[in-house]
Amino acid sequence: MATEKFLENGRRSSDTVDQATAHFVNGVKSEADLKIDVCSNSNCNSNSNCGSGCGGTSPLPTPASASSPKPQKYKLSAAAIIPIWIVLSSSVIIYNNYLYNTLNFRYPVFLVTFHLGFAAVGTRILQRTTRLLDGTKDVHLTKDMFVRSILPIGLLFSGSLILSNTAYLYLSVAYIQMLKAFTPVAILLISWSFRIQEPNRKLAVIVFMISFGVALASHGELHFNLIGFLTQTAAVAFEASRLVMIQLLLHGLKMDPLVSLHYYAPVCALINLAILPLTEGFAPFYELARIGPVILLSNASIAFGLNVAAVFLVGAGSGLVLTLAGVFKDILLITGSVLIFGSSITPLQIFGYSIALGGLILFKTSGGK
Repeated sequence: MATEKFLENGRRSSDTVDQATAHFVNGVKSEADLKIDVCSNSNCNSNSNCGSGCGGTSPLPTPASASSPKPQKYKLSAAAIIPIWIVLSSSVIIYNNYLYNTLNFRYPVFLVTFHLGFAAVGTRILQRTTRLLDGTKDVHLTKDMFVRSILPIGLLFSGSLILSNTAYLYLSVAYIQMLKAFTPVAILLISWSFRIQEPNRKLAVIVFMISFGVALASHGELHFNLIGFLTQTAAVAFEASRLVMIQLLLHGLKMDPLVSLHYYAPVCALINLAILPLTEGFAPFYELARIGPVILLSNASIAFGLNVAAVFLVGAGSGLVLTLAGVFKDILLITGSVLIFGSSITPLQIFGYSIALGGLILFKTSGGK
């Protein structure tokens, strides 16, 4: 699906969970790991692991450098913004899957790159016409900071977005959402390996619950594809590494999802442009006439709208409310995958995913400690 990922809020550097299921630039992960997984999948913008695991959306990475964030200039109530965020986050993933598997536009690298380029232009227009990006005035980006922080995190983010979107060529939306639930486990395992965090009994129980639940869901998958499974597993590893690196390199620094997108979208777009000739070549450009500009622009607009919604989502409700909203969104996506694309899920998958969601909620409500 395309760019998920996404999205996280200013607490992402310390509350990394998923992506939010973040999603994405595009789902964008979309990055989510915030109080909720805003980003993942982000999905931020595309379908990053901003989603449940980071999933989905992925939300976008937290900042390059910033002082304490200024009060929000624009605010919406939780009752207003949460439904909007759920609709946009789900729409990005479903729309991307429609492009890949129904319209047979099977070029995830191109789509992710297009989303990121659209976001890079969109954030700069908003910067000049609104106050949504006033936070950029507090960012002091140096060449050293770019090389040490922005670039390596951008490389991981590009890898996460490309891999998570490629997985939709092989696996169903429903099964991918279940696999994204493993993102918090990957974050903990990496943190423990590098001694960033010490393991304890509670976290061990959470790791077991999520791992056991995802294993059951995988065992019950009727259309298991090893390439798709390994691709999504790699996407989770990239997303988890990105979130841990954010915690290491940008510890204590805060930036809202839209300001993050302003800095990371151009970097990731250029990285993807360099990868595009080596992966998909000119093939996607030959297909543009068949797909048409309306499809591509509307798809990128929804992904970008998801990142704008993430700005209002941050601080709109308590951590528990946002976490439950993210879980509801994932359940809605799985249901939509069954109803719209005819995906098959088994009782064993439902049981396994329920266990994983229990561990996910426990992880987020405990602050990952």
